[in-house]
Amino acid sequence: MKATIHGSVMHYESYGAGEPLLFIHGFPLSGELWMPLIPLLQEEYRLIIPDLRGFGQSDLSQESSMGQYVEDLATLLDLSGEQRPVVLVGLSMGGYIAFEFYRRYPERIRALVLSDTRAPADSEEGARGRLATAERVLREGSAGFAEEMTGKLFAPQATEELRQQWREIMTATAPESIAAALRAMAERPDSTETLATINRPTLILVGEEDKITPLADAQAMQKAITGAELEAVPAAGHMPPVEQPECFAARLLQFLDNLDPLDQQGWPYRPDPE
Repeated sequence: MKATIHGSVMHYESYGAGEPLLFIHGFPLSGELWMPLIPLLQEEYRLIIPDLRGFGQSDLSQESSMGQYVEDLATLLDLSGEQRPVVLVGLSMGGYIAFEFYRRYPERIRALVLSDTRAPADSEEGARGRLATAERVLREGSAGFAEEMTGKLFAPQATEELRQQWREIMTATAPESIAAALRAMAERPDSTETLATINRPTLILVGEEDKITPLADAQAMQKAITGAELEAVPAAGHMPPVEQPECFAARLLQFLDNLDPLDQQGWPYRPDPE
């Protein structure tokens, strides 16, 4: 499916007809990240799975920011007829976007699922490294960068077939879009103080063997978010939805099953105080 948003064409998929879940993929990935979850979730929920600007089948993007990604997603919800609050599921850069979405549109969020991400902004050194990588990708193209990322994203148990699938997806991403996202991440705001303000049910998932955003990052978020749940996904690196989709989906479903019921208008039901 296609939607024209802020002058750019965004590709997205929509499955099911239940309560809405909005999935935000990481960098430099695409909505393909969530495809293994579809048969496990679509009977009970509406799954909205976009390719962020510049990625997958969406239009190339030469400039991006966390705010721009959020405004794209909010507009996509409007255009797809979804006014109910969503369960926002973000992995890695998708988690950075989820924090910005929460700051701008808390009323549109029913619950948060933060996977393999972190709250702090980049250090000065880290930001400089991202900007330098952006310039290198523009000079040299996407293939070499895709090869580097493939070596970082997966647990040792991941098959070569899975690695090759994502190597090809990342290689097909335009250098301009990779560079734009790298600059956006380098400039993103620190979300550490946001954690204490989150008053939505929150599930934190992390690959047990994630070397990019390890368990310690997830534990720090759990400590700061009141009532947050945390679970490590065994035999997974930075990509648990494709490395261990059954485990990821089972824990997500357990979390969703325990959310407060919705009222007749599709909003979380809150009984009147006695």
